[in-house]
Formats: sequence, structure tokens, C-alpha cells
Amino acid sequence: MGTMAAPPRPPFGSLSSYSSLRFGGKIRVRVGVNARYSASSSATDEEFLPNARRRKIDPTWCGGGFSLGVDLGASRTGLALGKGYSPRPLIVLELTGQKLELRLLDIAEKEEVDEFIIGLPKSHDGKETPQSNKVRSIAGRLAVRAAEGGWRVFLQDEHGTSLDALDYMIDMGLKRSARRGKIDAYSAMMVLERYFSMSGVGTELVLPKQLEFHEKLRKGPCRDLGF
Repeated sequence: MGTMAAPPRPPFGSLSSYSSLRFGGKIRVRVGVNARYSASSSATDEEFLPNARRRKIDPTWCGGGFSLGVDLGASRTGLALGKGYSPRPLIVLELTGQKLELRLLDIAEKEEVDEFIIGLPKSHDGKETPQSNKVRSIAGRLAVRAAEGGWRVFLQDEHGTSLDALDYMIDMGLKRSARRGKIDAYSAMMVLERYFSMSGVGTELVLPKQLEFHEKLRKGPCRDLGF
């Protein structure tokens, strides 16, 4: 990221709040290929490039929708929205399990999203943690549901983003009480900041095993031109 000050961000929260539910049970999903993107992506990989990577390759490309940053927690999930620059915090959901997945898809449709960028917890030395496995399980199940509508799901290293979010909120002058309610959404914003700043390099695609979903991912989400 550069040193220039970011433009003012829209107010936190553009959606209504949601009720809280307890998380029940471990999630297991059959997911096929997890493809890491680098400068030497294969032809197959290029069919599912993340938006930030595609824009880096072709600066004139403008065919993508918004990216939805997701910071998954045990009981709270923060969301942020962006399209290549200046992502903004969106909302914190107090949902888990299937209700969380369905709400994420609903938000993706309303906000014209075509990819989910989910923060993957890692240790300071880049190793995955027990929490990483939980996030991978949720991301895998979401990827199957999302692929039915043409949405892609990517994992992005989120190490340090919570501290970055806290520092950002303090610099903004937010009081402690306000920070507690919004920290997850600002953490999701930092996940997107990292994703955009790295031009999508290093993101990991969660690709469902079912081949019929791959064609839907190539086409992308269906937009209702009547709206």
C-alpha cells in the first residue's frame, strides 16, 4: 500500500443487523482443488483468476463486480466491501453455520459481489493453526453453495489484520465501545486491503469438486438487468 491518505470511507453498516445463533457441529465438505495463484498461473487457473489479479494483468479490464471481505469468527463474522481500492467495512453478522452461509450469499447478491475473500488465520511464521482448519471447512462448504450462483471463494492470509484494524480505528478516534462492535468488519476491510495491495497474488481458490459448478464459475453471477 502507498503512503497517501485513503479517501473518506462511507459510514459503517449499510445492512440491517441479524440475530445470533449457536454454532453446532463440525463442518466437513468435499472440495476438489485449492489452487494458489502466482505470476506463473496455468491456463486452467487463469479461468478463475481473482479480480485483483485480473486487473493487475489487464488494467483496462472492468468486468468484475465487488469483492466481499470476510473475517470469520466463532460467533461473529465481519464483512467489508471493495472494488479494487478503498474498501469499506460493511457489517458484523452474529450468525453461524448454514444461516451464516445463506446470509452471505444473500448479501453477495444485493451488493453485486462476484467473489468472497475470506481471511485465513496463520501464525507469525506463516504456518496454519487449528483455527485455519475451521475456516477452511466453512470456506469449503460456502464454496459449494456459492458456485451454484457463480460466486468464487478465495482464501487470503489474514495474519496481523486484527491489529491493523485496531490501530486504524484508534487513529480514526473511535471510542472503545464503538471499536468492540465494529472490529470484525474493520478486520475484514484489512483483509481486502491486503488482497488488493498484493494484486491477488497468493490468494487460494476454493474450487468445488463438482465439474458442473466450474462452468457456472466461468460465467460468473447472473445479474438481473431489470434492476
